[in-house]
Amino acid sequence: MSTVTHEEAFAHPALFYRSEREYADRTVTFVREGLAAGEPVAVAVPARNLELIRDGLGTDARDVSFLDMTEAGRNPGRIIPGVLRAFADAHADERVRIIGEPVWAGRSAAEYPACAQHEALINAAFAGRSATILCPYDEAGLDADVLADAFVTHPTVIAGGSERASGAYDWPAVVARYNEPLDPAPDADVLAFGARELPEVRRFAVGRAASLGLAEQRLQDTELAVAELTTNSVVHGGGHGTLAIWSDAGQVVCEVRDAGRLTDPLAGRRPPEHGQIGGRGLLLVHYVADLVRVHTSDDGTTVRFYLGL
Repeated sequence: MSTVTHEEAFAHPALFYRSEREYADRTVTFVREGLAAGEPVAVAVPARNLELIRDGLGTDARDVSFLDMTEAGRNPGRIIPGVLRAFADAHADERVRIIGEPVWAGRSAAEYPACAQHEALINAAFAGRSATILCPYDEAGLDADVLADAFVTHPTVIAGGSERASGAYDWPAVVARYNEPLDPAPDADVLAFGARELPEVRRFAVGRAASLGLAEQRLQDTELAVAELTTNSVVHGGGHGTLAIWSDAGQVVCEVRDAGRLTDPLAGRRPPEHGQIGGRGLLLVHYVADLVRVHTSDDGTTVRFYLGL
């Protein structure tokens, strides 16, 4: 494998692998290159792969930060602020090296569009930053469409031991392609709201979530997320909106629709600046939810979040 220590400020290669051995060889080499260069290194991958890297590093593992991506990145929208930026910002004066694996076999059809958009938006979130973020992709376990998207979201690709530029690289195209209309469930409970109904819509959401079987500790997450989204609708989305709530595949799903439009593709994915007042609503939703899907257009914006039962 060629060395992925680049002269440019930010490097974002995709690593294609076909076996556990290849995975361990490539990722351990990548980590050791970073350690040898004095770079802070973090590894955020699914638990099984986490152990492959940890075992391969031996005593060098003590100098690496490890996170199980199936927990820290269950919601893809939380990875940039809560994993990647959190580590990079903690080492703001140094070049950092991160392995992040947000796409693995077993991700649901609802999750994958958010994963693809996340991979694309890393390029915007880290533009000009001094960092290298390597994203592994399992060629044997992932669908061809997923692998094809990796060529579009990553400027370079490592495969077969060599690194090359991706001729398909066009990350904004992936953000736009997966900005998909979200059709509401036909059996959803729906409540329209304006400024006066904000307390009522929170109570409605919590009551319905409880009746659908959501655990007590997650009802506070429901109330917080609904409060943030409905307040945003009133303040920024035309003054009113609709809330829908239903259950699907072991999850409670809440959705807020309004007439506003999100123009910032990184909305909800930036950590707040020091002293920042406001502008944290969608970020908070990403932190409490297991998945967040967003569709925005001239006709309005839909934000849908999922909480496991």
